[in-house]
Amino acid sequence: MKIYLVSMAAGTLMGVLYALFGVRSPAPPLVALAGLLGILVGEQLVPVGRKLLRREPLTAAWLAEECVPKVTGVSPSPPGDAPPPRPNP
Repeated sequence: MKIYLVSMAAGTLMGVLYALFGVRSPAPPLVALAGLLGILVGEQLVPVGRKLLRREPLTAAWLAEECVPKVTGVSPSPPGDAPPPRPNP
């Protein structure tokens, strides 16, 4: 329940900011989706930046494990866990 209240509060704050800046709301769907994608990608820039500042290697495996699930919402499958084979028709 708490996550929904926080989300509602953030949405209300954005509505107030839209009104103060005179931005037309709601945004067209494509613009809104692009903005949401930007938020998701932007959130991942912080862990990537921290890793680079610590001079740690930035590997595709780390990105796939740490960043991709947070952007796509799909959990990575455990190692060695192959999808079930498709039946032949």
